[in-house]
Amino acid sequence: MTVLTLSDSSAAKVRADAVVVGIAKGEDGPLLTSGQEVSALDAAFGGKLAATLGTLGAKGAADEVTKVPAPEKFGSPLVVAVGLGSLPEGGEGFEAETLRRAAGSAARALGSLEHAVFALPLADAAALAAVAEGALLGAYSFSDFRGTDGDAKGRKSRKGKDAKGSGADHLAEVTVVGLPGKAKAHKDVAERARVLAEETARTRDLVNTPPNALTPEVFAAEAQAAAKEHGLKIEVLDEQALAKGGYGGILGVGQGSQSPPRLVRIAYTHAKGAPTLALVGKGITYDSGGISLKPAGHNETMKCDMAGAGAVLSAVVAAARLGLKANVTGWLALAENMPSGSATRPGDVLTMYSGRTVEVLNTDAEGRLVMADAITRACEEEPDALVDVATLTGAMMVALGKRIFGVMANDDAFRELVHTSAAETGEQSWPMPLPDEMIDSMKSSVADIANVGDRMGGGLAAGLFLREFVSEGTTWAHLDIAGPAFHEGAPFGYTPKGGTGTAVRALVRLAERTADGALNA
Repeated sequence: MTVLTLSDSSAAKVRADAVVVGIAKGEDGPLLTSGQEVSALDAAFGGKLAATLGTLGAKGAADEVTKVPAPEKFGSPLVVAVGLGSLPEGGEGFEAETLRRAAGSAARALGSLEHAVFALPLADAAALAAVAEGALLGAYSFSDFRGTDGDAKGRKSRKGKDAKGSGADHLAEVTVVGLPGKAKAHKDVAERARVLAEETARTRDLVNTPPNALTPEVFAAEAQAAAKEHGLKIEVLDEQALAKGGYGGILGVGQGSQSPPRLVRIAYTHAKGAPTLALVGKGITYDSGGISLKPAGHNETMKCDMAGAGAVLSAVVAAARLGLKANVTGWLALAENMPSGSATRPGDVLTMYSGRTVEVLNTDAEGRLVMADAITRACEEEPDALVDVATLTGAMMVALGKRIFGVMANDDAFRELVHTSAAETGEQSWPMPLPDEMIDSMKSSVADIANVGDRMGGGLAAGLFLREFVSEGTTWAHLDIAGPAFHEGAPFGYTPKGGTGTAVRALVRLAERTADGALNA
């Protein structure tokens, strides 16, 4: 990971490979953002920095990046100006997400440079957090499977990565200057930003790992390593334990694969009496669709179908690293959905962990089957609230696009809490309904319920299916992250191509608000 440091020194004096400044969009060209750091930099350009950037085509539009050589005897040889859009009205500071995306865009543009100074406008601690997070998230890269001299490499241990860069393919060190407030607050803000970025990177790494290198067994081993490193309790149920326990949903999905399924429980415990938040993540390490095989062109990115479990693992570890005053328990429902002679067939009936039976009409609607078992098990511990996270339906992508995840719940206030928690981190979500009448479309003539219903509103039907396995009295929300979990287009802001780490920061923020008593508000 990129190293993060804070400095009270001027951007002009810190020795680095580049200095990053923000510019705003003006009627006649780019405008320099106010602040001591930018004023000093402009003075080094003879008061003509904005004019120079304008000559190079800069306009100050959001996420626009313009590079210009720095004057001689300046601390850095390169100035990188990143657009922040229009100036805020009333002289207020820029929104946190604007700064977060700008810092991410700049970090991406700096590539494999060793060290960059970020002198973006910092009105308060929230702005400092946003710049630090954005820079670290934007500097992310994944090269574990790049070969050397034609020889393919296996997956590297994260512990073996050199944080200082030494041949790294990403920005190695970020220094943030122009700090507001007190030094103690700076340290806490920076540490939180570092934890969030590193845990988001954990999920990104897992999502980006090829499916032949991340089977359910390997994923469970990754969780065990994280638990050992951070002092978490962990339990892994293998295929024998799942069979003995009656986890028919997880076993039914995984029985067509040579890589058997797993159910992982990983828990951070703060103290007796602290509120408990349970998180359940879909962990389909590869989804072929099973016997209901996906059509050509829809298989290539299906290594991302475990993004929900990745986000849950990262959120639990982050809660521990931040010492949150809440108990956070994660459940990772891990399986590989493959077609074979032993695979579940359309028309088969599975007996779930809850005892209910499910007629499987479509084996590509497998995520809800593993999630149902994990949700039932999580409810047995009577958490104060439960959130499940899954790349569950293409229908949610049709409804909300590729950058927004849907939020459903059995409690309106809790749905709003989840939605606002995501918004506070810059993650885009949208509250979705659970129309009771749609449950009738999942009636089965041979089982208690079918695993698919109406095609129209399929994302809502999937949420209703999961709700059937939530115990009475348990406050529950469902996050369908199918759209934003994996980004196939060009990178933007702090979002890379490939795994994005969607929901990690939203879940951590929800855990923080749980620790602050939000569930009782």
